[in-house]
Amino acid sequence: MGSSGADPRDSDLVVAAREGQAWALTEIWQLHAPAVNGYLRGRGASEPEDMTSEVFLAVFERLARFHGDDDALRSFVFTVAHHKMVDDLRRRSRRGETATYDPNTDPRVEASAETLAMGTLDDQKVDELLQTLSPDQREVLLMRVVADLSLEQTAAVLGKRVGAVKALQHRALASLRRVMDRAVSL
Repeated sequence: MGSSGADPRDSDLVVAAREGQAWALTEIWQLHAPAVNGYLRGRGASEPEDMTSEVFLAVFERLARFHGDDDALRSFVFTVAHHKMVDDLRRRSRRGETATYDPNTDPRVEASAETLAMGTLDDQKVDELLQTLSPDQREVLLMRVVADLSLEQTAAVLGKRVGAVKALQHRALASLRRVMDRAVSL
């Protein structure tokens, strides 16, 4: 497995990435960036694309001290993403929200109403559903569904017991089911 002297816990991908091989770093990005972006977007990151880049810069900087297989790498990536998100939330709570760019008020943009509606409809509905959950329930669902982490990995990233993660996931899904049932019956 990997190069000589490598830790036996390390996957070939981890060893190659630690050695700075471009293909390995690219593969780590391609495997995990979409889920990290979805997680950050679901948590309400103000700039999820920028923060995703920051997450991977931090991951790549810390790879020299990382040991583990591909599952451990995924947990590591989402631990970094979670910490970046917490830092961002703290920073925003101290400084307040910054003004966001609103393309609807920019006279230089001529997008059709249909284009705008179709682009935001799905994200808007998902965001509305996620907002019906408690912060802990939302966090667990994002880690389990978007990040595709196991119960154990989610518990490790969030610093919770596996049983607590299971309970939060169960309550979140039951809550979403009730919201969806009410919406259908209207």
